[in-house]
Amino acid sequence: MKIADIYQKFNSCSSISTDTRKLHQDCMYFALKGDNFDGNKFVQKAFDGGAKYCVIDDITANINANCILVEDVLTTLQDLATHHRNTIKIPIISLTGSNGKTTTKELINAVLSTTFKVKATKGNLNNHIGVPLTLLSFTKDLDFGIVEMGANHKNEIKFLCSIAQPDYGLITNFGKAHLEGFGSIEGVIKAKSELYDFLKQNNKIAFINNNDEKQVQQIGNYNNIITFGSDLNNNCVVTFKNANPYVSLNYNNTLIESQLIGDYNYGNIAVAVAIGNYFKVSTECIKEAIENYQPDNNRSEIIEKESTKIILDAYNANPTSMLAALKNIKQLQAENKYLFLGDMFELGSEAEKEHQSIVDFIEANFKNNVYLIGKNFYKTTSKEGIQKFSSFEDLKPLLQDLQLKNSTVLIKGSRGMALERILELL
Repeated sequence: MKIADIYQKFNSCSSISTDTRKLHQDCMYFALKGDNFDGNKFVQKAFDGGAKYCVIDDITANINANCILVEDVLTTLQDLATHHRNTIKIPIISLTGSNGKTTTKELINAVLSTTFKVKATKGNLNNHIGVPLTLLSFTKDLDFGIVEMGANHKNEIKFLCSIAQPDYGLITNFGKAHLEGFGSIEGVIKAKSELYDFLKQNNKIAFINNNDEKQVQQIGNYNNIITFGSDLNNNCVVTFKNANPYVSLNYNNTLIESQLIGDYNYGNIAVAVAIGNYFKVSTECIKEAIENYQPDNNRSEIIEKESTKIILDAYNANPTSMLAALKNIKQLQAENKYLFLGDMFELGSEAEKEHQSIVDFIEANFKNNVYLIGKNFYKTTSKEGIQKFSSFEDLKPLLQDLQLKNSTVLIKGSRGMALERILELL
């Protein structure tokens, strides 16, 4: 069946689903396959749960006339998303980067939503499945769609751009993330810059942080850019003021005080301001949107318990974001500081070197109250003052006896470490 015919059926459905546990009445179910599951086996369950059509690629699952048999379900989902994007023709803003993608997406959404009808990627549905699902959730009455793009290997951003075909784009930063797939920081820069490549090839607009030399270098001599930063020669002047602990900045003779910690969040806030400025959102609306945005889902959350302030940043970690978090807590004023740091994943052959580099920084800047959790940190070489635990279970007895008063605590690690569990025990 041709994509145009499938699209006609899609338009008669309430929504898209890829999970029979999360069905809506009259949805279109896509029977995706993975390493440990085959959606074709759940077609009857999908119909029983309210699906109107089921897209399948196994002829044995073709149980009634409302099954749509295709060569490959995933490819069909992606092609349908592009067809939908080209049909509704709303402006698409795409973003990628090593750190801060989801926070930046939420900030842009908050700013634009004060003035326009906007929809953005939910959570971090930013891969080869999440991007199509995001696009298919957009409707033609929107003023903007915001699409977050993640990648852990080269050519992934290029492929996602071919699906979403963005009109505007930005890269939050280049950092040491997913080195296992990219091979090196140079590989990261090249892979993330595939978004710039698409924008340049199609004469679309890029938002560039002029304070970031790597971004300026990667965009090159391209003229269709909107620059932002602290210098007066930028299209949008956004000046960093301080981060103690919350980031504040000046824009258009207005002080904006965010609820985000760490100077590393300056760029994330600044690009949201720049996009708002470009689309003529009022200064008052930009200020209100930024100041009302609260981080959640373990991303740079500040939790206060009596005299103790906890910085919960346990959603993810890589060497760049870990170092930024450590530099941030170093400059904060606090009577006592505690560090609970978990392993950084997906570093491949660089894992030993990068974990040791973090330990070396800690030894040079923190004297005690340092707790490292995970097999990689456990193997590092360290002096007295740093306590290491090969697993979270080994750490638990210490947590139950720890008394924190008048303290600032940083909890950070990769998602697989699930260090938010520390909160329950402190």
